[in-house]
Amino acid sequence: MPSIGAVSKRTGIKIPTIRFYEAEGLIDAPPRTASGRRLHADEEVRRLSFIRHVRALGFELSDIRSLLDLSDHPERPCGEADAIARRHLEDVDARIAQLRALKRELTRIATPCEGGAAAQCRVIEALADQRACAGDHARPASWPNR
Repeated sequence: MPSIGAVSKRTGIKIPTIRFYEAEGLIDAPPRTASGRRLHADEEVRRLSFIRHVRALGFELSDIRSLLDLSDHPERPCGEADAIARRHLEDVDARIAQLRALKRELTRIATPCEGGAAAQCRVIEALADQRACAGDHARPASWPNR
């Protein structure tokens, strides 16, 4: 059974994140050696790889928890997994539309910029007064802060 360091290397997940997933109940607490080293079973490595892939696709922890629960009960129908994926796809489509609006606004703001002193900068002027914006491009509250 690999140590947490080896699991981190195999899955590409940082050690603190593995511990976070354990604290969140997404993976079981691994047994420890007499010296306190965590030893993960191959099943936990597969589970962590699953989590990493699903996170890379942008799913939230609550969705991952639901998907793992379905995976743990293979006899259940997969309609819930389909609903989770479709809901996430709708979120992605909304984000894409929002990003397109953001791109249009940034293009509009940056296009007339002629350089020069910051005191006459049209970019700073437009950013300072949201009323000067052409449309709504505010980040939805559901987006993660980065």
